[in-house]
Amino acid sequence: MAAQKKLNPKKMKVIEVLNKARSMELYAIMQYMNQHYLLDDLDYSVLAKKMKKIAIDEMRHAEMFAERIKDLDGEPTAQIDGSVKKGQALKDVYPFDGNLEDDTIAQYNAFIKICRENSDQVSANLFQRIIDEEQEHYNYFSDTEAHIKELGDRFLARMAASGESD
Repeated sequence: MAAQKKLNPKKMKVIEVLNKARSMELYAIMQYMNQHYLLDDLDYSVLAKKMKKIAIDEMRHAEMFAERIKDLDGEPTAQIDGSVKKGQALKDVYPFDGNLEDDTIAQYNAFIKICRENSDQVSANLFQRIIDEEQEHYNYFSDTEAHIKELGDRFLARMAASGESD
């Protein structure tokens, strides 16, 4: 077994926020996959497929954070940040996820500052790239929530019918 390198405090602080972000991504993966199964069981295949795609985006983010942590000689966490909320009512899924993405964006912006304070522009840039994708997720969740509120059963019937030919 190789000896553990002694890391400087600046690197350790960046690894800490990268691991916090990785933990958040791992939680999002689990939450969104749980919702994917729920939506699929309810026969909303269009919504289920989109939720699965977003979960896969989060998997990619978690891997990007792990690779950066390894670049800094750290050890990527496998711990998820929270417990999955199961059995949500359909009307609660999208506001919940929108809030999750909004909180993630806020935290990642704070993490960018920490990276810059600790002279790590590479990690700051990584957070910025991921924030851009998280903003797309937020927009989707917000738009879908609005469609469900405004169009109700008509929108949901269209989402169920859209998947019949798949």
